[in-house]
Amino acid sequence: MHFGFSYVGLIFLIMLMVPNIIWTRMQPKDYEKYSGNENKVLLLFERAGEILVSCTVLIFSDFNIKPWSNWSWWLIAAFVLMILYEVFWIRYFKSPRTMQDFYRDLLGIPVAGASLPVMAFLLLAVYGKNVILGIAVLILGIGHIGIHWNHKKEIEP
Repeated sequence: MHFGFSYVGLIFLIMLMVPNIIWTRMQPKDYEKYSGNENKVLLLFERAGEILVSCTVLIFSDFNIKPWSNWSWWLIAAFVLMILYEVFWIRYFKSPRTMQDFYRDLLGIPVAGASLPVMAFLLLAVYGKNVILGIAVLILGIGHIGIHWNHKKEIEP
């Protein structure tokens, strides 16, 4: 692991944050009703994971583009997942923005808005051979996917 700025990490964070900032003005109908019921332990994992992932992905240069090798496929796969994440948001913003729209699967991926970025950052950790990011992503995934999975179960008939 090598300390230094990661422009790839910054790109991933921008791809993550921009739709979320827009979402704050375009939340699903009745979202407040569900967010008030969130499991506090999962919320703690989510918040800790967000901080750890955001910091780790920026302070290690391991995630920057390197000369081509078989490891490069991990980075490509991570970018593909982040592009799918953007597709998820475009589909959501064009929808009537209900809770069902927010928690629809994308290409068979359940709770895609939570799962795709977690999987992308995990693949980025593999690409960078960075155990710290891998652990941070697991913490984030437990909280973030857990919370959204619970929301999805609440809205299903």
